[in-house]
Amino acid sequence: MTHTPSAPDAVVPGSISAPVTPDELPALRRRVQAGLIATQILGGLGIAIGFALAAVLARDVSGTEALSGLASTASVAGSALLAMPLATLMTRRGRRAGLVLAYLLAAVGAGVVVLGAVLGNFPLLLAGLVGFGAGSSANLAARFAAADLAEPDRRARAISTVVWATTIGAVLGPNVAAPAGKSVSGLGVPAAAGPFVWAAGVFVLAAAVVAVLLQPDPLLTARALDAGAGEAPEGRSLRAGMDAVRKSPRARIALVTIAGTHTAMVSIMSMTPVALTHHGAGIQLVGLVISGHITGMYAFSPLMGWLSDRLGRLAVIGLAVGLIGTAALVAGTAGASHGRTALGLFILGLGWSAGLVSGSALLTDSVPQAARAAVQGLSDFVMNTAAGLGGLAAGLIVAKAGYGPLNAIAACLLLPMAALALRGALRKA
Repeated sequence: MTHTPSAPDAVVPGSISAPVTPDELPALRRRVQAGLIATQILGGLGIAIGFALAAVLARDVSGTEALSGLASTASVAGSALLAMPLATLMTRRGRRAGLVLAYLLAAVGAGVVVLGAVLGNFPLLLAGLVGFGAGSSANLAARFAAADLAEPDRRARAISTVVWATTIGAVLGPNVAAPAGKSVSGLGVPAAAGPFVWAAGVFVLAAAVVAVLLQPDPLLTARALDAGAGEAPEGRSLRAGMDAVRKSPRARIALVTIAGTHTAMVSIMSMTPVALTHHGAGIQLVGLVISGHITGMYAFSPLMGWLSDRLGRLAVIGLAVGLIGTAALVAGTAGASHGRTALGLFILGLGWSAGLVSGSALLTDSVPQAARAAVQGLSDFVMNTAAGLGGLAAGLIVAKAGYGPLNAIAACLLLPMAALALRGALRKA
């Protein structure tokens, strides 16, 4: 039974926590946000530690640069494959159950990556990277958990605050890749696989933090407090999500924005370490460039959230198109200039932040409460599937044509996103 916000208390289905009253919501929002911030820091650290050298590790184990793009493809594919099962689990059991499971799967995946590197077994390495992608699934899902209890006019800022928290771990991660590599010397583990040893431990800690701090569950609480939410959709989350998106033109704009932004970013970013090493960059310089990129992705997300709430979601989607297009131009024409490449990657991060925050807020705005978890899972499935294909194509493009053409092709992915956003803005006007 669903209670109205004016009811004495709203019992959260599936929760063992004390009943939540509307008056207790501000404190509950702060508590849930604190738990999400802590896990985003840890999750960002785990992802960034491993991903900094994933393409290099794939190249070393496979023996060919053409397959180096499969590192990001496998990781993104893991995120895509898990998106809908996690959405189904969250719909039924809440955010907490889904996040704990995802972080534990990521830890297991990191361990398999290390085993594949030690054995020199490329298929096993890729299998581990698929599991490692669960860490990204968890971090992406956390942004929607932040929106569950937020007021509509502050929803983008709630999302952006949790996205911002990833900055701390994500920026630190690439810079500890070298120490992580050295830590496994003498153990028979390749230096490029050392970061995955550390990542496994970080993900286990993240799962523990979620299990302890994310109570009561924000999704179940929001559903209990929303008198008009209705029952969560039965059956497969994929079908429920598609049905909800089909009924909402603005949800379709949001879906294309999130997928296009993420695919362009992953395609360019995943091959930048390879391009840098072509021009003599070492591991430490690669780590600094990726750190700058990740700073752009996360550190300025509160600004993107504020702009999205004040100027509107569609305006910030337009900003994302401009930033990513500029980034592709700067990085794609950088050549041997490491500084120019770093600048392009930083701008690319800003564009990703603008697209993800505004698109995620628009998606949440555009569908009913009962269908949100399913639609959000569909969003992560689509964005990671598209980005996985983009990562695969990126390695082949760089091997055959070069890094510059890769950036030009990635920029073309912005066209559908720009057209839909402009059409939506004209309709609104």
